[in-house]
Amino acid sequence: MNLRSKIVALAVAPLLVALVLVSLAVRHQERDLAQREKALIEKTYMAQRRSELRSYVDLAVSIVKPLYDAGLDDPVTREEALRRLAALDYGSDGYFFVYDMQGRSLMHSRQPELVGQTLWDLRDSQGRATIQDLIARAREGGGFVEYQWRKPSSAQLAPKLGYVTSLPRWDWMVGTGLYLDDIDAAMQALDRQMNTNVTTTMLWIAGIAALCLGVVSAAGLLLNLSEHRVSEARLRLLARQVVQSQEDERAHLARELHDGTSQTLVSAKLLVESGVDALERAHEPVPPVLGKALQRLNESLVEVRRISHRLRPALLDTLGLAAALEHLGAEFGEEGGVAASVGIVGPPRELPPEVKTALFRVAQEALTNVRKHARAHRVRIVLAFEPRGVGLEISDDGIGFEPAAIDLDPRRGIGLRNMRERVAAIGGTLAVHADRGRGTHIRAQVPVVAEVAA
Repeated sequence: MNLRSKIVALAVAPLLVALVLVSLAVRHQERDLAQREKALIEKTYMAQRRSELRSYVDLAVSIVKPLYDAGLDDPVTREEALRRLAALDYGSDGYFFVYDMQGRSLMHSRQPELVGQTLWDLRDSQGRATIQDLIARAREGGGFVEYQWRKPSSAQLAPKLGYVTSLPRWDWMVGTGLYLDDIDAAMQALDRQMNTNVTTTMLWIAGIAALCLGVVSAAGLLLNLSEHRVSEARLRLLARQVVQSQEDERAHLARELHDGTSQTLVSAKLLVESGVDALERAHEPVPPVLGKALQRLNESLVEVRRISHRLRPALLDTLGLAAALEHLGAEFGEEGGVAASVGIVGPPRELPPEVKTALFRVAQEALTNVRKHARAHRVRIVLAFEPRGVGLEISDDGIGFEPAAIDLDPRRGIGLRNMRERVAAIGGTLAVHADRGRGTHIRAQVPVVAEVAA
């Protein structure tokens, strides 16, 4: 092997190893992020469904409450109550059912053939005693039960989440349920989309890797030492694109939550408000359950918007880094425990997207560390627009730590390393000053060559 081949091999081998490690790290991080975000979305879906079910059952009980509270137990009164419940539905697969506490079906608007049958020993395909579980939950005062039941619209077995309550004097169990196969389908679609995004990212990395290998090979053949700086710059570009792909994925999921789930909740909220207005115009009493339903819809809407904002704050893309940091500080202070203030030094101007994203994530990570570890009472964020760059400082009055000890322990300081890597990827520097009992001061300095006027 001649000298040129050895030089090329020495240049290419470490680069190949580094790219493989970067690819594996990116794949692991993206899949971990995808799984956590999927779990978060599924939890939000289930919380929304539970809130809906509780509201539906509360509405059904309120319909028969006047008859029940009248103290009448005669067959005519009970038949009227069953008739009222049978008239309620919400969509092709939304209905109510009534059983007595011995498991006999008293009313089932979608499967009338079950009325009069005793289904105490009925079990689903997984061996769960469906009616026994529902009745047990009703005897406890009401609650949720997961089981399988035949879906009226398709006549196929599907997973279902039910909510039941009891009318003790009549010995009744009243309940309803929502089928969960649409959530399973949505999660599968999300899995496919995440896998596609991961594959796309890996292809980008492979393409950039091929380009970098070509550049390094040419540098080795030409024995041009200046090409070393070129390859280093390309690796930095690769790191930026990896981070940008993660930010794009976060932004995509944030848009999906805002444009999909959020709009559905707003639509449901408007329908409830319209119903309340109609009752008020007709001088009819507004059932308290509608107020509860509206409150729970508002809570779900706030939670979805909070998740969407944490994934990718819209202020960062619309009003810039200064406004996003002010909102982040206000939100952090509202959570309680630590007072947060934000200061802007110099006339604000628009920054390159990668600079805005990196500095915002650094501030997020720093505030997370303050919340978890600092035991601070106050934290101060200062964004300084300087003639040749931009600086970000985060200071707290907490217990501090020993940076040298953190750097030597591979199991600790992951947040600090992430901040340093983010700032280094955009050509900046990160300095950390901390002492035991004297708080912590973090400063990120980024030179900004090309700036866009605000």
